[in-house]
Amino acid sequence: MSDAASTGNTAFVNASEEVKTLATKPSTDSLLELYALFKQSIFGDNTTTKPGMFDISGKAKWEAWNGKKGMTKEAAQAAYIALVESLKA
Repeated sequence: MSDAASTGNTAFVNASEEVKTLATKPSTDSLLELYALFKQSIFGDNTTTKPGMFDISGKAKWEAWNGKKGMTKEAAQAAYIALVESLKA
């Protein structure tokens, strides 16, 4: 499994659903942070190949996730939940 439910963390699962219904769209930086924390929460450290220089979006996502290297899945889930809560305010 490669989704929030696979973690068994109910609060993380709820946050991953709540983020889809935010009143306003988060900033690009917040979206990248959400992406990176989500990926770190599910898969752990990024082991994928870095996208080429012409894939601007893919490269930004890869770098954001790679920046979480060494963060535990549990810490990433807690940070993701906190970020979603702050975006709801």
